[in-house]
Amino acid sequence: MGAPGCSLCETDGGVLVYRAARFRVVRAEAPGFPAFYRVIWNDHAAEFSDLDTGGQRLCLDAVVAVEQALREQLRPTKVNLASLGNMVAHVHWHVIARFDWDSHFPSPVWAAAQRASPADRCAGVEALRDQTEALMVRKLQALAA
Repeated sequence: MGAPGCSLCETDGGVLVYRAARFRVVRAEAPGFPAFYRVIWNDHAAEFSDLDTGGQRLCLDAVVAVEQALREQLRPTKVNLASLGNMVAHVHWHVIARFDWDSHFPSPVWAAAQRASPADRCAGVEALRDQTEALMVRKLQALAA
């Protein structure tokens, strides 16, 4: 069920990578952050505690699957997980592969940039995107099995 005016009810919220019955995974288009993903609950819920126990578990399992795929394929310095909802009050998790060369590291992606992200490094991560997302999809499909 959607909520009028909710951007995550009205749009995918990024480049669709995988859609399941209860959640979807999208790649955010965030310049300088080539491995920034969101796990978005399909039904409108403002808070994680609004989900039933099974939904909470499924949502977190999806977050873990995305994180594992990023770690296995990209070997980031760190993976950031965040569920804020201050701007869009719809359950979604940010799963962001961070690298010590990115423009904001070690600060959050929402902080001020400390340097420019090297284009060649971003391109290297982007070159692995298809295989990273294929692994992500396999891991996410296994949740339904």
